[in-house]
Amino acid sequence: MDAKTSEESGQVPKSGEVLALSKLKGAGCLSGNNLSGKSSGSISSKDMIFRADKIDLKSLDLQLEKHLSRVWSRNTETQNKPKEVWEINPSKLEIRYRVAQGAYGTVYRGTYDNQDVAVKLLDWGEDGMTTAAETAAIRAAFKQEVSVWHQLDHPNVTRFVGASMGTSQLKIPSQNPSEGYTNLPSRACCVLVEFIPGGTLKSYLFRNRKKKLAFKIVIQLALDLSRGLSYLHSKKIVHRDVKAENMLLDSERKLKIADFGVARVEAQNPQDMTGETGTLGYMAPEVLDGKPYNRKCDVYSFGICLWEIYCCDLPYTNLSFADVSSSVVRHNLRPNVPRCCPSSLATIMKKCWDANPEKRPEMDEVVRMLEAIDTSKGGGMIPEDQAMGCFCFAPRRGP
Repeated sequence: MDAKTSEESGQVPKSGEVLALSKLKGAGCLSGNNLSGKSSGSISSKDMIFRADKIDLKSLDLQLEKHLSRVWSRNTETQNKPKEVWEINPSKLEIRYRVAQGAYGTVYRGTYDNQDVAVKLLDWGEDGMTTAAETAAIRAAFKQEVSVWHQLDHPNVTRFVGASMGTSQLKIPSQNPSEGYTNLPSRACCVLVEFIPGGTLKSYLFRNRKKKLAFKIVIQLALDLSRGLSYLHSKKIVHRDVKAENMLLDSERKLKIADFGVARVEAQNPQDMTGETGTLGYMAPEVLDGKPYNRKCDVYSFGICLWEIYCCDLPYTNLSFADVSSSVVRHNLRPNVPRCCPSSLATIMKKCWDANPEKRPEMDEVVRMLEAIDTSKGGGMIPEDQAMGCFCFAPRRGP
């Protein structure tokens, strides 16, 4: 007895013949072609009854198998999608404690695959205060940093270890040990580089601000920085934020360039590189003035760093940010070179911070000029307790 004759005759089918109530078009066979929200004829869809022995189970199995096959294929393609060559395995990363907080994120110390690393975790604006545009800018900065850094290999450039473009598997320790781990954004991103134990060049210079540095150490640090920048420029990379704070020293006082948060590949068209990018006091006049610039902005910043390394001091400490910006561009303001500074080094400083970018030397030329300096007779900055002799007409030579 089928469903139709059962309903017309008023008889109720046997219990073994009843399958279910359904909104299916037609009776007897259940297949993909019969699925519908309406029934045919005078039979109400909500009253329709089907016999179990009339259902085409083989057809159902085939349809289900095809559907599962499609889903499985899509999942497999996603899982087996080739990873970037620099992508890390989060399970091998152990983050230990926070080292510093910066404009582009927070730096932690950790270990990855049994090696000491610095872990830079990007802030994603999860506090609700950052706009979507600002968050997008941070993401872009991260991708740019990784794309630049993973290609580099030089003894004076911090070695890149790997990165994560987005993972929820990172465990970040809280500042308060009793609180365990901090909450992370659902898709956090980080970059891993070799851990440099000696701290920043800025900290090193500050520690030596009174006794100053021996001339041979000045030249060694200057050579490390100039060689690193020369290498970057050979790769068409402009750092754009050259300053003592972005330089690290290892246990043997070798300098390594770090923080590529604003580095970018040099544009073919100089008009494509504009805007104030960098740190006031180190920024070239053309950058401060919003004009097009190229790798020569790094040469200018190097000149300021060279003065800073020699003097163990900060430039323009008695001026406001606005005064510095205006005076550098309009009045050719530069740091005062001490009388005790050897002319060979003073000449390099002045060439590097020339107002005209075209007159500044290339970094490989700076390397050659520094290599030619004789450090055997001293020439370092006079220590503070003997500083009076530094400004006389016949200055003493420092260590």
